[in-house]
Amino acid sequence: MLSRRLLRVKVAKSLYAHLKSGSTNLMVSEKNLIASIDKAYDLYFQMMALIVDVARYAEHRIELAKQKKLPTYEDLNPNRRFVDNAVITMLANSESVGDVLATRKISWSHYPDTIKDVYNRMIESDYYKSYMGASISTFTDDKKFVEAFFNSLEDDEALADTLDEMSLLWNDDLSFALYMAIRTVSSLKQSHTDVKVLPKFKSEDDLEFACTLFRKSLVQYDENQDIVDRFTSNWDVERIAFMDNLIISIAIAELTNFDSIPVKVTLDEWIDIAKFYSSPTSSNFVNGVLDKIVAELTESGRIKKSGRGLL
Repeated sequence: MLSRRLLRVKVAKSLYAHLKSGSTNLMVSEKNLIASIDKAYDLYFQMMALIVDVARYAEHRIELAKQKKLPTYEDLNPNRRFVDNAVITMLANSESVGDVLATRKISWSHYPDTIKDVYNRMIESDYYKSYMGASISTFTDDKKFVEAFFNSLEDDEALADTLDEMSLLWNDDLSFALYMAIRTVSSLKQSHTDVKVLPKFKSEDDLEFACTLFRKSLVQYDENQDIVDRFTSNWDVERIAFMDNLIISIAIAELTNFDSIPVKVTLDEWIDIAKFYSSPTSSNFVNGVLDKIVAELTESGRIKKSGRGLL
């Protein structure tokens, strides 16, 4: 399921795009936000389809090798541990996965070179050689192999480039999708008749959270920027990254509009996001400015928190 962290990142990117494009149409920008969230969920299925297609490519190579005029013993007696991996077979035959792939038209059919390249990198890996060289293979071994495959993709720059080509909305979404794929695989049991896919959201309120945060951040943007300006008056304005200002502004919108979200949660989330999406010193800057803003907004009564999540 898509985390609140990812939803916050999507809101920040959507607001950045809206402001930089000079758009005045909130509804169009909100639709783009929802589309980017949907695409992030698609990537989860795209990754599960990837290992299935890599296994099919491997099986195709095995069949071609058997058809050689002078096949070797290895050609005629191949190691089929990877292509017969029970977890990959479950993913390939899963109705729950297949239905989404068909409905959302998710496939790798236009990227055969990517499948080949991922396969070639995989067979050179230590985790692949260890798995293929083991004397026995259990369902647990099959799961660990698939999890290792997904983990290896986290730093696959060539795959990341391909994903950017497939959809600009997938920029920076790969780690989230892989985490979801690994969680799905780790929960599988040999007795399962189908793969239990993760829902798009943990809570029914998650999409509304993202849309409301985007709307409030946009509507309050000028007002929130005035607050930011007051608390950064001693800083060199030209050296403050636009993304820093944007992050602080969205954090203010979250602090003042979501009574049930603890202040600490909001601060921790946006400070961490600043580490990855702004300058190297941004997290300290954002932390320091937000601490002062929270103190003032709490004293003035603009930040009011209630609910079980605060206990």
